[in-house]
Amino acid sequence: MTDQPTDRPLDPATLTAIDAYWRAANYLSIGQIYLLDNPLLREPLQRKHVKPRLLGHWGTTPGLNFIYAHLNRVIKRDDLNVLYVAGPGHGGPGIVANTYLEGTYTEVYPNVSQDAAGLKRLFKQFSFPGGIGSHCTPEAPGSIHEGGELGYSLSHAYGAAFDNPDLIVACVVGDGEAETGPLATAWHSNKFLNPVRDGAVLPILHLNGYKIANPCFLARIPEDELRKLFEGYGYAPIFVEGHEPAKVHQAMAAALDHCLAEIKRVQTDARTNGFQGRPAWPMIVLKTPKGWTCPHEIDGKQVEGSWRSHQVPLSDMNSEAHVRVLETWLKSYRPEELFDATGKLQPELAALAPTGEKRMGANPHANGGLLLRDLELPDFRAYAVETRAPGAASAEATRVQGKFLRDAMKLNRDAKNFRLFSPDELASNRWQDVLDVTDRCYTADLEPNDGTHLSPDGRTMEVLSEHQCQGWLEGYLLTGRHGFFSCYEAFVHIVDSMLNQHAKWLKVCREVPWRRPIASLNYLLSSHVWRQDHNGFSHQDPGFLDHVVNKKAEIVRVYLPPDANCLLSVTDHCLRSRNYVNVVVAGKQPAPVWLTMAEAVPHCVAGVGIWGWAGSDTGAEPDVVLACCGDVPTLEVLAASSFLREHLPALKVRVVNVVDLMKLQPASEHPHGLPDKDFDALFTTDKPIIFAFHGYPWLIHRLTYRRTNHKNLHVRGYKEEGTTTTPFDMCVLNQIDRFNLVADVIDRVPGLAVKAAGVRQLVRDKLIEHRQYIHEHGEDLPEISGWAWGQKGVARIGSAAADTASDNG
Repeated sequence: MTDQPTDRPLDPATLTAIDAYWRAANYLSIGQIYLLDNPLLREPLQRKHVKPRLLGHWGTTPGLNFIYAHLNRVIKRDDLNVLYVAGPGHGGPGIVANTYLEGTYTEVYPNVSQDAAGLKRLFKQFSFPGGIGSHCTPEAPGSIHEGGELGYSLSHAYGAAFDNPDLIVACVVGDGEAETGPLATAWHSNKFLNPVRDGAVLPILHLNGYKIANPCFLARIPEDELRKLFEGYGYAPIFVEGHEPAKVHQAMAAALDHCLAEIKRVQTDARTNGFQGRPAWPMIVLKTPKGWTCPHEIDGKQVEGSWRSHQVPLSDMNSEAHVRVLETWLKSYRPEELFDATGKLQPELAALAPTGEKRMGANPHANGGLLLRDLELPDFRAYAVETRAPGAASAEATRVQGKFLRDAMKLNRDAKNFRLFSPDELASNRWQDVLDVTDRCYTADLEPNDGTHLSPDGRTMEVLSEHQCQGWLEGYLLTGRHGFFSCYEAFVHIVDSMLNQHAKWLKVCREVPWRRPIASLNYLLSSHVWRQDHNGFSHQDPGFLDHVVNKKAEIVRVYLPPDANCLLSVTDHCLRSRNYVNVVVAGKQPAPVWLTMAEAVPHCVAGVGIWGWAGSDTGAEPDVVLACCGDVPTLEVLAASSFLREHLPALKVRVVNVVDLMKLQPASEHPHGLPDKDFDALFTTDKPIIFAFHGYPWLIHRLTYRRTNHKNLHVRGYKEEGTTTTPFDMCVLNQIDRFNLVADVIDRVPGLAVKAAGVRQLVRDKLIEHRQYIHEHGEDLPEISGWAWGQKGVARIGSAAADTASDNG
């Protein structure tokens, strides 16, 4: 054991007490995995006392219990504010055991009382029908991190520490988890932590040697190599290693004392003298046996210190020999010394835990809704793009949104409860105006040619890792703050599974009465599929929407505002919402503004509506419905409607625009869903519907398959055709362009194909002309790039450059 303090801070009485507390937590953890009855072994253990199905994981649990007990000591001694993040998967038994011992669990679940009857309920409920899961689920007090999917504990920890100057986040990183890519990158979060205004993260890398069936490589590299690795990450590691509890207790206590003194020194210096450079933050590497304190051998095979202790070390409870081994194991913790005659923890042991909100299970940051304060937001209407008529004005929608976010950032600067997150795409996605009021956060070394807007005080978080942006934001939200995540649409898929976990967390939190609502997880997806013509096929994928709508209806919301004014209304709504995942898709290139703000607000509130000015069915039943969802599909539908009005004036066309995608589902399936009568009034019960959609066409079919007129619904969307080409050609390749939409109308309106044969030929010729023109000139036809609503023929309004503007992002 090197690089660790050599003093022994625990006197004999304290050492004995902490070890007893640890034994109690271990006993409760094993009881949760195994016992159905006889919780204190007041009678000989029998098969009937053991659960019929043994579920859970023991291997990581004794280490988590060990760390929890030692953190309790320093919290109580120094009156610290500590949040415990348990990274190892299936660490639930330990967290539940410790929150029960400290009293928090009984406070939130009074039926799980601190006596023998309560212990029986505590044990039975674990991994049992009608009970709780084996992870640190939302039902577990003190938890912001479930640990079901590995790799995000350290990102969550840093997100929790941002803007929480008095908080220390003790983050236990399992050695299996440490093999994941997101966790490997998360070590570099220390380049963004400012000791002047942020809290501290104390990483504790727990090396117990094994995953479910294989050794972990960080536990198998030489200590000197491991030390250099973490010093290279920018940490000052202290190693604690051993098997004999008394010695490891002393070493761990000394390590914690050293780390906390160093954290205090760093913060005091920074808060007294200002930020002077990134410190080498302390961390602990704890090496203990896998399944520590379980039987060393079972049936002649090593268990403690091997992969066999990862899950349930004794799984055959129909074996009387195994029942006896389990009984001996449980009795090795001497429960008769730990609990009194009623089954309550002995008072001298209970006194070891902190009290009130200083208990890690009761820390309000772990129930962030308790701390949440509303954002102060400017009036979004003040940022409206003025337009005298539909499409008469043009704007980069996300740049307009960025001005609103700039002032939101300014208004909440003193509250320190709002940050923006982006994987190196803040300016690319047109949020650069935010940099007028704050910088990009960065605490690593800077050089003169690095440019401006980089400082330790910045409130925009940019790192080229979608995992870190998501993880930081989740930690920030879960501890009671607000944020927005901007990402290229194609690459937000990188966090698909993180979205899964957060959405599941929110879903369960809604069912846990003491969990208070938190600010919504807000995504802006820009640089989207229809304006990634310059980057090509690799950057063209709208499938995140398909993934999102699989989540529970009460959690997810998807918005595709057609213009800048609608985007402002949607953004304001998302920032005010709670307990949702809001996905907003909007373009960053110059595009028409169709609605005034006075028109945009009620349209966005409704989520879907008829644009009477765009159709030709006023006062009559339509012959066809042209529907659109998304900014580029809206442009193409309006151009198609204009074309039809000019060339087939007798045809009655209705234009329906959808902002809130979930309006398409029935009200029985989603809270935002339209009742059938309202849907039928918009889309008719028997007329053809040509629907131009931003994403994959089948998503619209999925959402509407129960609707009356689904049989007449024809959807055009992205069908995996992409390349480096012009903006309009992207539409043509996927057949959502105005000419293909007109052809669809002609083909699907009964009797129109013969009457409109000449128009059908005209749109075919236009598509041929388009193809020839772009191959020769490298840009779209002027009548396409310069098209404007209300202009007939081949009006040359604007310039081709407007639609083809791009950047190198």
